[in-house]
Amino acid sequence: MKRTMSVAALTLTATLALAACGGGSSNPLSKNSSTGKAPAGTAAAGAIRVGAANFPESQLIAAIYAAALNAKGVKATTGDPIGAREVYLKALQQGSIDLVPEYAYSLLTYYQPSATQTAPAAVRAAVIKKLPATEMLLNAAAAEDSNTVTVTKQTADKWDLKTIADLAKHSSQVTFAAPPEFQGREQGLKGLKEKYNLVPKSFRALQGTAIAQALKNNQAQAANIFSTDPSIKTDGFVVLQDPKHVFGTDNVVPLITKAKATKQVQTILDAVQAKLTTDNLAEMDKEVQVDHKDIATVAKQFISDNGLG
Repeated sequence: MKRTMSVAALTLTATLALAACGGGSSNPLSKNSSTGKAPAGTAAAGAIRVGAANFPESQLIAAIYAAALNAKGVKATTGDPIGAREVYLKALQQGSIDLVPEYAYSLLTYYQPSATQTAPAAVRAAVIKKLPATEMLLNAAAAEDSNTVTVTKQTADKWDLKTIADLAKHSSQVTFAAPPEFQGREQGLKGLKEKYNLVPKSFRALQGTAIAQALKNNQAQAANIFSTDPSIKTDGFVVLQDPKHVFGTDNVVPLITKAKATKQVQTILDAVQAKLTTDNLAEMDKEVQVDHKDIATVAKQFISDNGLG
């Protein structure tokens, strides 16, 4: 659901945060970014222009990529966030940008809405087949931002929960909180029933922060919360494992034009990907979205902390 951003339907976070900015401009990255770099339209010859969707996590990852490249002597610039997937992919194809952080499963379902692949290797292979000939995916990070079934620590301890299968044993005691569409989707209650026989006693259709609040207040015993949502950190929630892959694996992947994907660039970005985990991405999301720290500052700290400079 999150960040699938098909032409017909954007993801929930995108729906809330993405405007169709840049859609009417020949160069969507036309202004200076918060990093103080040159705008994409005036980037030095050969510089890699890193684009981002218009939500904080995408902007953060873009800033990390740019900081890592610059730290190793490869000129990289960032600009204003662009908008929805169909806008920034068009910018990539037209050459307005050269690199953008992506999410593997969401990118696959943009190209193939009926995709059934969910395991990481299968998702990656399917995406590669759909990409334009001028683009390529680099290595995926362990970090992913995907749908989850999440519970409070109190509930996890009470029922000894580690996996969704464990929760299914208590279905008759579970009120499930999630966006309305979760109820009828394969990546939702339909899939949870088919693969885990999880059929909650009731369903609360909620949006945004109300989902985490219902979980926190015990108005729901389980909820659909995205894996890097700051509430997981701030409220100490427990994400249940999904070994049967009801939810597609949305690992973070750099999508880059082949012309800019030199061996040096690939090596630098692969090193970033190797250090990027769901846990540290969620912590950085919290720093940006909850603690209101500057994105460029958080990105540079990540580079420093992980020896990527």
